[in-house]
Formats: sequence, C-alpha cells, structure tokens
Amino acid sequence: MTDKTLKPETVATHAGRMSETHFGVVNTPVYRASTILYPDLAALEASTAPYSYGRRGTPTHRSLEDALTELEGGKRTLLCPSGLNAIALAVLSVCSAGDHLLMVDSCYEPTRKLCDRTFKRFGIETTYYDPLIGAGIAELIRPNTAAVFCESPGSQTFEVQDIPAIARAAHDRNACVLLDNTWATPLLFNAFEHGVDLSIQAATKYIGGHADVMLGYVTANESHTPRLHQIHGDMGFYVSGDDAYLALRGLRTMAVRLAQHQRNALELAGWLETHAAVARVLYPALASDPGHAVWVRDFKGASGLFGVELKPGSKAALAAFLDGLKLFGMGYSWGGYESLVVPAHIHRTVSHFAASGPVIRLHAGLEDAGDLKADLNAGLARYIDAR
Repeated sequence: MTDKTLKPETVATHAGRMSETHFGVVNTPVYRASTILYPDLAALEASTAPYSYGRRGTPTHRSLEDALTELEGGKRTLLCPSGLNAIALAVLSVCSAGDHLLMVDSCYEPTRKLCDRTFKRFGIETTYYDPLIGAGIAELIRPNTAAVFCESPGSQTFEVQDIPAIARAAHDRNACVLLDNTWATPLLFNAFEHGVDLSIQAATKYIGGHADVMLGYVTANESHTPRLHQIHGDMGFYVSGDDAYLALRGLRTMAVRLAQHQRNALELAGWLETHAAVARVLYPALASDPGHAVWVRDFKGASGLFGVELKPGSKAALAAFLDGLKLFGMGYSWGGYESLVVPAHIHRTVSHFAASGPVIRLHAGLEDAGDLKADLNAGLARYIDAR
C-alpha cells in the first residue's frame, strides 16, 4: 500500500498487512523461527528467498518494518531490541573511528553515556551543542563531522529544536542528521519531510503502547539504507517475533491513543500552570512555552509527556508528594496506557537550564483527566504542607 493521499492515521492502520498470504488474517501472525529450509541446493545458493535465517527476519518482522517505513516515509526500517540499541545502530551506521559527532545537550541520559563511554572508546569524538542553536550549528561542524544528532523535544526539559534549519546547515557541510523522534512518533512529526536522514524510535513507548514490549527501530532514507542494513546484520541485532507482533498490534491503535494522551496532557498541563505549588510547566503545546511557535510550525500534535518545575521545597516534601500518589506510578519509560511520574535527571555540558525547585517528568496516561488532576492535587497539597 503506497498511496500518498492517505493520512498517517490510515497508514498506521493498513500498512504492512500480508492478509493474502496468511489466509485472510488481518494482522500478520507471530513467527518464531531460527532455521529456514530451502527446497534444494540451487535455491540455497541463489540467496533470493525472501527469508533466509531467523535473525534476518520473518514475515512478522517484515510486516512491522514495512508498515513503519511507509508511515515514516523513508526507504527501509530495521528493528532493534530497544530504543537505545536503535540509537547505537544509527550512529554506528554513519560514524567511524576518527569521526566527530554533534550531540544535542538535552539528549536522553543513556545516549549521553553511550557517547561518553562506548563511542569514545571506539574513537568517535562527541561535542554537545545547545538544543536551541538552530542554523548556528554550522559553526560547530568540522571537516570530520559525520553527523548531527537531534532529539526534539529534549528529554526532561522539552526544548523544541529547529530541525529544518539544522538539517540545511548540516547538509551544506556534508554531515547527516539523526533524530530521536520518540516523543512525537511519525504521526505527529514527519522526520524526512523536515530534512532528517535517519529517524529513530523507541517503539517501547507509544508504538508498543502497553508497557509490555522492548523495541526500537531506525528508518533510513535511500542514501543511508545500505550502510544501515549492513551494520544491522553485522552486529546481529534481533527482535523476537512476539515483540514484533506486539508492536505491530500497538501500531494499529497508536493514533487514537495519542489523541487521548494529548487531551489529558493538555488539560493537566494547563491546570498545573495555575497551581500554587508550580513554578512552570515544560510542554511545547502550551502557548506559554518558549518552543511553542516552532512546535506549531512543525508538529501535528503533542504526546502525553511533559515536565513540571515545582516551587522550592525539601527532599522530604518531594517524597511526600510522590510517595502518596495513587494513579501516577513511579517508574521509568513512558508511552504506555498508564500515567507515570519520576524526578527529572538533568545533565548539561554546554547549554543552560536552571530550576530553583525540583523538576519532575509526568506522563499523562489514558485515565480520566479529572481523576488524574485529583491525584496530583492531593500530592501537591502534601508538598506544600511539607515544604
């Protein structure tokens, strides 16, 4: 199915189906396979069979990859065991020893560790840059700069990057652009239309959607597909058929879930802005957010993840707030049906983010917004009493 007139919500529902080869089954069933048998020696030596070995994929993997490729608007998608694996795969497909990588300073914390430890050991030098640099990225690009890595909005602090300006500057200097687009998904931000070369997703989040699968993927444009496919095979990345199936099933309902996540997040964020315990809300969908204008220009919507800076208070007050919450679970990840809260872990190298009080990260799940507000309101009352 390649109909450019279809809306992304329709593509997410229909793309990647193989019903005609699976007895009319709507979603491709789970294939659990390692060995693939060939009918004869000639077929084995020809290497033209659609499936050759389990690690290289099955119909379940191909259905998901094809659906994601169509939704992203790229050339090829490769699946990985986690979002962090996908980040590593994308970077290693474009960077070699002696290369220079520009990494956004607001990146996901494990991405920073990957750069500072593993990539450094591999001979890849990382320079962190201000997420709001825009076209000014040109001044940081060196002759050996292979890639500019973006994450928009940024983890924990939610700065919105000017991806088109960064992409133009990077391409003018022969550097490629990688984007961790997990917050928006391809439904809410089309990476390739904005100049990105490799689009990265932690499909653990909104694509899986139910907090029960670990998965990542990278979608490449045509020029970056061969190297991405080579590295993926060389490193033996493999996703189980069960996880691929769960992600494919989650993809079919992602649009309706994202709409509810956005409604709840907008209601909570707007209400929190007015609360006596709150200093500011970090959510680009709010008109008060510094990144709102760029978000309106480039995005089709917002997800359920945002940050909140509380007014100054003690560690005991923060514990009183968080420990008594009934509907917001305390745990890492996000994108599932459930609401979550964690203290933000903010690490910066070159850019500035200041907060006088604790910063927390909230994920608005699919519960009733009024119930979520009541839970937060009771928690914030405990915070004020214990400050």
